[in-house]
Amino acid sequence: MKETSHLLCQAHKEKRKYLLETEAKTICMEYGIPVTKFKLAKNEAEAIKFAEEIGYPVVLKIVSPDIIHKSDVGGVIVNLKDANAVRNAYKQILKNVRRHKAKAKIVGMLVQEMAPFSTEVIVGAIKDPQFGPALMFGLGGIFVEVLKDVTFRIAPITEDEAREMITEVKAYPLLKGYRNMPPADIDAIVQILLNTSRLVMDYQEIKELDLNPIMVYEKGAKTVDARIILE
Repeated sequence: MKETSHLLCQAHKEKRKYLLETEAKTICMEYGIPVTKFKLAKNEAEAIKFAEEIGYPVVLKIVSPDIIHKSDVGGVIVNLKDANAVRNAYKQILKNVRRHKAKAKIVGMLVQEMAPFSTEVIVGAIKDPQFGPALMFGLGGIFVEVLKDVTFRIAPITEDEAREMITEVKAYPLLKGYRNMPPADIDAIVQILLNTSRLVMDYQEIKELDLNPIMVYEKGAKTVDARIILE
């Protein structure tokens, strides 16, 4: 995959182990992993222009090779509903970042569509020293953070193995629809798992990959946040 190879080579040249979120999402798109609409704004005017092109509401996120956990430094503001809100958020994020990390290199601001809330899942990968890339699947939110409700498979995986991973988590009944929650598109999750498996097999310099959360709808899914760490 041409774009993926280019981005990984660029990170290597710059001696970066963490890809920018824009880079991680571009790689996801090349591998058929659906992501929220996004654009990289280099200034306030571009942020407003891109927000209007994407459509409100939007999210603004700092893009910096020196900032991995954006929320910890006030680098994310969500649910921006008009140009004035984007303008104020742009200024506020820069102020927050400079207060926490004055010398951080700032590439720009990620302008991203605000994905409608739905069932959240997580897809990840980690390179095991002995077995190579291993895929992880689980439901997002409390199921990952508190209950550790996840399942693993060694890559590459088959479609049958992807479906097994989904049914193995304790919270699987929620994916079939529960009370006011509609059923999730299982086929969309399967495809994300298969495409992620292909990505980490193609590029074994990927040490960790984290797609979290992925919003899964009755039809389709969207990756909201993507993180890739290199060896």
